[in-house]
Amino acid sequence: MSHPSTTTPRLGLFVAFEGGDGAGKSTQVRLLAQALSDAGREVVVTRQPGGTPLGSAIRDLVLHGGHVSPRAEALLYAADKAHHVDELIRPTLERGVDVLTDRYTDSSIAYQGAGRDLGPQEIHELLVWAVAGLFPDLTIVVDVPAAVGRARRGSVHDRIESEGDDFHERVRQHFLDLAAAAPQRYLVLDGTADPADLHAQVVARLRAEGVAL
Repeated sequence: MSHPSTTTPRLGLFVAFEGGDGAGKSTQVRLLAQALSDAGREVVVTRQPGGTPLGSAIRDLVLHGGHVSPRAEALLYAADKAHHVDELIRPTLERGVDVLTDRYTDSSIAYQGAGRDLGPQEIHELLVWAVAGLFPDLTIVVDVPAAVGRARRGSVHDRIESEGDDFHERVRQHFLDLAAAAPQRYLVLDGTADPADLHAQVVARLRAEGVAL
């Protein structure tokens, strides 16, 4: 799946963290945000769904509300992303500020496209339109087996986390497939390794791509 480049100039660094529930994305987001800040860069941390008042309402509806049909779920996530890009991500990047997001378009492609079996290509095309062609400079996939993610999440699960391991393994495999198809745009991390070691890999990759860290 090719990602059309956005025609709007942007100055800030845009990094997305992807992976299954319980993979350790939030830890890596926090560590990179601190490293960027320590290097004198201004950074905004956000998440999807969420990141705006509308996004928070969508998050609560989809993850903690009642039944949502698969297609409606996909469209709600796309609405969150469209609003998030228009109201927060693109304006922030255009001010020269870095943006780190915990989940972005690949989560919908993996969860709704592969996990819900709605068709990864169909969801991809929906999201290209929703985010108006704005894709990350680097997407970091924190990979763990579904059983590991379930054990880390403990006994409290939202509506999607409650899905079985077969669902989460389909999601996991699709993240890996996306990364394998475009290694220049992805970094895959073994989420069972030490978080400090994973952070070092992230910093090394960004430095190799010319980011001053």
